[in-house]
Amino acid sequence: MSKQYSREEIYNKLAEILVDEFEISQDLVKPEANLFEDLELDSIDAVDLAVKLQFFTDKKISPENFKQIRTVDDVVNAIEELIK
Repeated sequence: MSKQYSREEIYNKLAEILVDEFEISQDLVKPEANLFEDLELDSIDAVDLAVKLQFFTDKKISPENFKQIRTVDDVVNAIEELIK
């Protein structure tokens, strides 16, 4: 059984990954930030992010769901749904 995380814990972990692993300025990481336009992630970065989040949650985000993700808040919402 996977651990339950609060929305804040998910957001904080996501922000930590974006800052530490992708070298994105903490100032840019906001719920409304677009992963591709504002944070300048590319498709390879998106796959890397999905893998890192998989290690965090012990669950895999389906490629169909990941294609719908555009913002930091979308990622948090997807992880919340995944770990319910």
